[in-house]
Amino acid sequence: MALKVAFQMDPIGPIDIAADSTFRIAEEAQARGHELFYYTPDKLAYDQGKVTARGWPLTVQRIKGDHFRLGEETVANLADFDVVWLRQDPPFDMGYITTTHILDMVHPDTLVVNDPFWVRNYPEKLLVLDFPDLTPPTMIARDLDTLKEFRAKHGDVILKPLYGNGGAGVFKLRQEDSNLASLHELFAGINREPLIMQKFLPDVSKGDKRVILVDGEPVGAINRIPAAGETRSNMHVGGRPEKVALTARDKEICARIGPLLREKGQVFVGIDVIGDWLTEINVTSPTGIQELERFDGTNVAEKIWQAIEARRAV
Repeated sequence: MALKVAFQMDPIGPIDIAADSTFRIAEEAQARGHELFYYTPDKLAYDQGKVTARGWPLTVQRIKGDHFRLGEETVANLADFDVVWLRQDPPFDMGYITTTHILDMVHPDTLVVNDPFWVRNYPEKLLVLDFPDLTPPTMIARDLDTLKEFRAKHGDVILKPLYGNGGAGVFKLRQEDSNLASLHELFAGINREPLIMQKFLPDVSKGDKRVILVDGEPVGAINRIPAAGETRSNMHVGGRPEKVALTARDKEICARIGPLLREKGQVFVGIDVIGDWLTEINVTSPTGIQELERFDGTNVAEKIWQAIEARRAV
């Protein structure tokens, strides 16, 4: 089954081909005989009833510094494609949200992965709220006194932007820390969004597990160990990936959330688990494929394409 596949992603030139999940997905698609097209989110447009993208035919190769070739620039009608990948990184701002509205206009005749309607309605730090028994104590609020009361009840906490990414703006605050008001003032000066506060989980020192789900089924996990002196385990900020097996609790969590993800067209998802607790469900542009493939020898990209091809065959 040869498919026409478009990738809506951040600029391809600077990516790390040893770690980037979108590159690995494109590489596997090419190996399976699919035709690739690439464009950046700013090139997406609605034009008199058509959804178009100004971009380039794409070929990829695993050669550092020479990892892609582009064909002649063209304006493509996305309705002519079988699959469009929604793969730009957050932040989950109005620019990001607008692309999901535009891509809604071609989905599902053109299969958009992940389903843009539910990407828009299930941002990573909000979908977990549907599963309060699986998550640590969590509050979403903008009011400073409300946040203070939560910390007084739960002790040490993590404070972070509701729509942030990559570990940016994440703070651990001890119960006696006097900086909460100053941080609240700082965030309030940046935007009008609420903050998310969670009870601090000491198990994070043992790692923040990224579990990969394909069409609602877990295919494996990597553990991300914080760097010395860090609370954050994100690989963007120096977290070290290591091999890890799925626990019974991980499988329990996946069994609870998997059917919903599959029903809502979230084909490639990465969840974050600290100790026994689910902290995020990442649907916008999850990562971790290449690390998992190296540790487990599992061809995760193949499993993703098998799920997509099965959906296209219906």
